Amino acid sequence: MPSSFGFLGTYPPTQCGLATFSRDLMRSIATPASGDRAGIVRVVDVPTGSVAPEVVGHLHALSPGSHVAAADALNTFDVAVVQYDYGIYGGQDGDQLLAVLDRLQVPVVLVAHSVLENPTPHQAEVMQRVIDASDAVVTLSEAGRERLVRRYQLESKPVRVIQHGAHMTPGGADVPMPGRRPLIVTWGLLGPGKGIEWAIDGLQRLQRLRPLPAYIVAGQTHPVVRRNDGENYRLRLGQRARAVGVSHLLRFEASYLADAELIRLIRRADVVLVPYDSREQVSSGVLVEAVAAGKAIVATAFPHAVELLGDGAGLVVPQFDGAAMGEALYRVLTEPDLANRLREGAATKAAALQWPAVAQEYRALAGTLLANRTPAI
Repeated sequence: MPSSFGFLGTYPPTQCGLATFSRDLMRSIATPASGDRAGIVRVVDVPTGSVAPEVVGHLHALSPGSHVAAADALNTFDVAVVQYDYGIYGGQDGDQLLAVLDRLQVPVVLVAHSVLENPTPHQAEVMQRVIDASDAVVTLSEAGRERLVRRYQLESKPVRVIQHGAHMTPGGADVPMPGRRPLIVTWGLLGPGKGIEWAIDGLQRLQRLRPLPAYIVAGQTHPVVRRNDGENYRLRLGQRARAVGVSHLLRFEASYLADAELIRLIRRADVVLVPYDSREQVSSGVLVEAVAAGKAIVATAFPHAVELLGDGAGLVVPQFDGAAMGEALYRVLTEPDLANRLREGAATKAAALQWPAVAQEYRALAGTLLANRTPAI
C-alpha cells in the first residue's frame, strides 16, 4: 500500500550534505513506480518562500513559534522522517526540534546523522528526549548504532542501520589509461577539519612519479566558513602547497558541483582521498559515493571509514599524518594489483549503497511502523 513520507531537515538550495541527503532520499522514495508521496518541511535560518513544490513548509531556526506550522504540515503525511544533527535546528543544541516532536501525531523515524562519542550533558539530554519522542531510529553506520545503544535508553524501539545512499554511476568507473596523468580527487564543502592540509603535505611523496599526478580539491567553501572568514582558508591551503613545493600538483575547483558534474569527476579519479580530521564522524556521504563508484580509496580513520573500508575496500591511515597519507597514495598509484583489489572490494558493496536500495529500506521500516500503529480510540 503506498505511503506518504513527510521529511524534516535542510533542503536545497541550502548547500550541505544533509540537504542533499534529504533531496536524494525523497526522490528515491517518491518515484512513479512506487506510488509513494514525499514532501519536506525545510529548516531555514530566516523565513523564506517555497522554492519547489515538494517543500510543504518551513521551520525557522530563529523563530520560536514556527514549530506549530511545521508539525501541522508533517501531520498530513503517514510517516515523519526527521533528519537530526546538532547544528541545524534552533535553540541550545538544537532543542527547538523537541517542540516539533511534541506536536507530531504520526510515526516518527529519526535519522541520526551525528552521534557524538562525548556529548555535553545538555547535548545528551536533547538526544535522549529526541529518541524518546521517536518510534524508530536510523543510524547511517554500525558505529553510530553502537554509540546510541551504549549511551542512550532506547527501550525496545527499532534501531536500524541504513547506509547513506549513493547515485548510480552509469557505465561504471572509468578504467585508468596507461600514460595518463593519475588523478587524485577530494570533494565536498571546504572548511577546517576536512584534512586538506595533511593531504597537501602527503603530495611530497608523489613528486618523483612520472607522469606527475594531479590532486583536485573540488567544492566551494562551506557557507558558514565563507560568511565568517571569506576565502582565507582556501588561500592558506594554497600558501601551504607553495611552501612545501607541491602547488604544481594541486588544483582547486571552487564551485558547487551538480550531480552530473560530480559523477564525471568521480569516474575520472584514480584515487579518492577522504582525509578528514574528525574522529567522531559516523557517516560520510562522500565516502559512500566513492565506494559505490568502485574507486580505490584512501581515508583517515574516522569511524565510518574504518567500518566501510576495513575489510579491504580501501586503505585507512591515521588522522593528521601527511606522511602516512602520501605513502598510501604512492602505493595505490604504483602497485596495480593493490589498486585493483581496492576497486574490487569497493565494487562488491556498490549495489546495497545505491539510493533505490536505501529507499526500499526506509519503505520497509515505515511499513512496519504503520502496521504496528494502534488506531486512536
